[in-house]
Amino acid sequence: MDLQRPSRVGGLLREWRQRRRLSQLDLANLADTSARHLSYMETGRARPSRAMLLRLSAALDIPLRERNTLLMAADYAPAYRESSLDDGYMASIRSALDTMLTAHEPYPAVVVDRLWNVLLGNRAMDVLMEGIPPHLLQPRPNVFRLALHPDGLASRLANLGEVRTLFLERLQRQVHATGDAELRALFQEVSAYPAPQDEDVPSEHLSSPIQVPLRIRTPFGELAMFSTMATFGAPADVTLSELAIELFYPLDDFTAGALHANWSSAGTEAAVRARNL
Repeated sequence: MDLQRPSRVGGLLREWRQRRRLSQLDLANLADTSARHLSYMETGRARPSRAMLLRLSAALDIPLRERNTLLMAADYAPAYRESSLDDGYMASIRSALDTMLTAHEPYPAVVVDRLWNVLLGNRAMDVLMEGIPPHLLQPRPNVFRLALHPDGLASRLANLGEVRTLFLERLQRQVHATGDAELRALFQEVSAYPAPQDEDVPSEHLSSPIQVPLRIRTPFGELAMFSTMATFGAPADVTLSELAIELFYPLDDFTAGALHANWSSAGTEAAVRARNL
């Protein structure tokens, strides 16, 4: 028997188990197998079946993309399809995303992939994207670059130090949880952006129920927003499993009023342009 492939699979299993900080006995119990059999699989003395790999992947909460990698390392076919949002197969998903984004207006909302690249955004995102230079928009805008690059939102964030710390901690946790090399490269890039000098946070900000809101300087004044993340339940497609919808909400009445006023103004200007066509 060729042990090269099983050994590679074993190495991947061991890496994921250690990343999740589980002992062989812990993982064996979760996957309904024996610690001895798991040890044999990790060392290459036993070749795991396709069903066993899927069971171990579920127990380890391995992302679908990496589950396919694990299967292919053992010469099995991938278990999960990877689609484009433009595929007919994904038409209902695209429709749901468009509905969510539109319904959230006049508040900003975006759809991002696993690397935090912006795939879709609603029209209310203009309040955040205004003045962003082209080099941060191509080939796709990236949330971390937009927020932390000196040419991006960083120059307009009133609490850049807090936001930078929060974003880098979030990205570092994701890198550790997934082992994704592209995410690691993104972390190395954005963490090298210039850090701000220590900033004073006005005392009234300390009473906020959100620990680190986005405080953005705009022509309307300083807007304060927080966001929530939504994902799809029980995805069976790699692309779908990696999508997240970030929905921004106003933290105070001033911000809510400014966002509604900006939206009304934008609608009026669009109507005037339409009449002049």
